Amino acid sequence: MSISEVGVEDFVGAGLTIEEAKDFERELKYITSYGFGAKELWREITARKLLKPWQPHALHQLIYYAVYRNYDESIHGPPLYWFPSLDWSLGPPHYNGHLFAFCFIASSKSTKLAGLSKFEIYWPLVLNRLSVQFSVPPKCILDTSDKSKRGGTWLPGAILNIANCCVQSSDYFKKQDDSLAIVWRDEGRDDDNVERMTLKELREQVMLVANALDSAFCRGDAIAIDMPMTTTAVIIYLAIVLAGLVVVSIADSFAPKEIATRLRVSNAKAIFTQDFILRGGRRFPLYSRVVEAAPDKVIVIPATGKDVAVQLRNQDSSWETFLSSAYRLPRWNYYSPVYQPIDSITNILFSSGTTGDPKAIPWSQLSPIRCAADSWTHLDVQTGDVFCWPTNLGWVMGPILLYSCFLAGATLALYQGSPLDRGFGKFVQDAGVTILGTVPSLVKTWKSTCCMEGLDWTKIKSFVSTGEASSIDDDLWLSSTAFYKPVLECCGGTELASAYIYGNRLQPQAFGAFSSASMGAGFVIFDESGIPYPDDQPCVGEVGLFPLYMGATDRLLNADHEEVYFKGMPIYKGMQLRRHGDILKRSVGGFLMVQGRADDTMNLGGIKTSSVEIERVCNRADESVLETAAVSVAPPNGGPEQLTIFVVLKKGFSMKSDMLKMKFSRAIQTNLNPLFKVSFVKMVPEFPRTASNKLLRRELRDQLKKELQIHSKI
Repeated sequence: MSISEVGVEDFVGAGLTIEEAKDFERELKYITSYGFGAKELWREITARKLLKPWQPHALHQLIYYAVYRNYDESIHGPPLYWFPSLDWSLGPPHYNGHLFAFCFIASSKSTKLAGLSKFEIYWPLVLNRLSVQFSVPPKCILDTSDKSKRGGTWLPGAILNIANCCVQSSDYFKKQDDSLAIVWRDEGRDDDNVERMTLKELREQVMLVANALDSAFCRGDAIAIDMPMTTTAVIIYLAIVLAGLVVVSIADSFAPKEIATRLRVSNAKAIFTQDFILRGGRRFPLYSRVVEAAPDKVIVIPATGKDVAVQLRNQDSSWETFLSSAYRLPRWNYYSPVYQPIDSITNILFSSGTTGDPKAIPWSQLSPIRCAADSWTHLDVQTGDVFCWPTNLGWVMGPILLYSCFLAGATLALYQGSPLDRGFGKFVQDAGVTILGTVPSLVKTWKSTCCMEGLDWTKIKSFVSTGEASSIDDDLWLSSTAFYKPVLECCGGTELASAYIYGNRLQPQAFGAFSSASMGAGFVIFDESGIPYPDDQPCVGEVGLFPLYMGATDRLLNADHEEVYFKGMPIYKGMQLRRHGDILKRSVGGFLMVQGRADDTMNLGGIKTSSVEIERVCNRADESVLETAAVSVAPPNGGPEQLTIFVVLKKGFSMKSDMLKMKFSRAIQTNLNPLFKVSFVKMVPEFPRTASNKLLRRELRDQLKKELQIHSKI
């Protein structure tokens, strides 16, 4: 139905009482009487808060889809649901005022202003706003004289310790010793007060751990972290960087084989972990899984209480024992930071390659600056904000969240438990979270289980979503919980330390879409012949990033950086573009949607993996299997990618697809990642191949898309 056709009966059907429905109809008729177009009508409905968070989601669906019933996206672009307010006459402007707006304008085009490049305008403003303090300032912003460095040399000559920037107070940056640095709550303590740690307390704890590290390891050593993102994990992370060591990021969901690979590739000297992971009132072993990976030394933090609840190997130590060496020092809560050149490695993260070992991606001290800059400019993270994003230090979002908070002066909010249930939502309410990060699969769970009903999330000023494609209806629900605040989409990569496309608070937003390139970044979309489409033309093609990208990697530890990111990429205006691998769609109006990967890498639950890795495991899952092909596609109506395994059986064998699905899922979760799920298994007589016998996964993917589209219409 269109908005002119809905009435009291429909509102009652959506969950309102008869009296509520009559009141709602009266207010709606008043708004529609002005004769607004679809976008303006929806803007007026949300501005007047006609739709409220506590009303049934069915009502929100009814009104949103009715407003846009006759809307033509091919002419007007995607439907808009959030609109910025630029009326700065009402008081101090939001978004950090004219500075933020000027940064946006200055960095959005590749032109020069007043003889200065966009980088010379944008980055000094950002550095002056963020809590970045150099012991030796940079000679300039960008040096492009060395042509062998495609990405240039950023902030040459600068020396600093980025962890020290995170924990030091500053009147200029409005970070005081008594400012709240971290707030947290443990799962199962939903009615307890939120725990709090001031900046001074954080600094002292970080320096305590740095002193303990200094007595046990040498500068430059790689030290792994494999544990949930707790307050202790954050302290350990910052302490490793403060002491001039290198963090090795390992997700706490990995199987022993994957942990061992990362320890080997990084040459880690030790690993911090917990004895158990606590989830839903149950204990899941973590130390035993880490030990199976055979690390040299493990330092074990108890999940509860002071004592470790497992028997340790002789070479391992408890958290309490590890800290004892530092407590013996007369100034255990003071540590002189190790200052290093800005291109020094501080963190090794991992991203799955198409075959073999995962790529070891080093972060320099430029990477945290890029994290915080993107969050400040796009999400408006600033002093007084409380930023929560359920994640892990083993994934790129963990360090991004940490640095985004501490370098912009915001409070980091950590829920130490599962984010799937009401306990997490109540923490968001009680902690006064103002920016909430999500992945679409989380939002889908919250919406489908109705677990967040009755909670107050109206302090939230922005949501942010990444990791996988968003469902329009799920984001409609999420935005509605805070009176239609924006859900700002971001998409990037570990090797970029950021997102290359983003939503922002200066442009209207559409569900499941990106509104611009990220600040200080640029890209083109090119066709199959490598020819870029014009910037204002709707199109679909592979994305190529401009190589001058502050914070992006200029090396890999176990792969050829040039071959991985530049070899074979098109030349654009004299620049060889940087490979990222996404297929982008640009709509009318310039909105962007990710359409999948150009290669056979897939995105499962926000984690990039390869078809080859999954097929290798599935081929061994049952003796009836001759070969498998793994592909993933997003559902026709949006949402996370779904994994499908195509199977060719050996001659003389038969097997039910449900049985194979169970065996494949078990094999994948045991050998690769327990978070991966098989959605479908399809048996075929043979696979499509090229003349040189290469498997054509793209044809299988296209076949699956057609089948899903047909099924969605039935």
